[in-house]
Amino acid sequence: MKVTNAEIVISAVSQKQYPGDMLPEIALAGRSNVGKSSFINKLINRKNLARTSSKPGKTQTLNFYKINEGFYFVDVPGYGYAKVSKKEREKWGGMMEEYFTTRETLKAAILVTDLRHEPTKDDLQMYDFLKYHELPVIIIATKLDKIPKNKRAQHVKRTKQTFEVAPDDIVIPFSSETGEGKDESWSIISHYLKN
Repeated sequence: MKVTNAEIVISAVSQKQYPGDMLPEIALAGRSNVGKSSFINKLINRKNLARTSSKPGKTQTLNFYKINEGFYFVDVPGYGYAKVSKKEREKWGGMMEEYFTTRETLKAAILVTDLRHEPTKDDLQMYDFLKYHELPVIIIATKLDKIPKNKRAQHVKRTKQTFEVAPDDIVIPFSSETGEGKDESWSIISHYLKN
């Protein structure tokens, strides 16, 4: 997909702030600092539409990015970051639950994980949550460029096994550095946007 137009439309904290134009949406979830923003920026060929931060826990709202006037990427707050107070985490949890359970235009969720490491307990919880709500999940396993070529297949296999990936879900090894996995990501995202 060639992205000619990408803009952040709103950072929402509740349903009444969601965009009302009913365009299809793809949500992005993942641990704090796992590389969600880098993934978005790589896909749309922009350096810093989605702001990357060296400080985990930076995204505290649902950020709606309108792409080509045709759909939204919705970046949800990262999870699993200890320095955020329990109260704050509960607030995010409520905000995310409201979004995932009520949003009719949500077509699929992208779950970003780090291919170098086994998926965390938080990753598994997020996957189970998304499956419980019957959402298709695309697992984007980032940092592919950091893994030697001869070890990549076993890392992908471990990710699939740890998640016990559902038959209709897909794991895409991805690198924000080299762009590997970008075309495959677009082709899967396009498939869900059409449905």
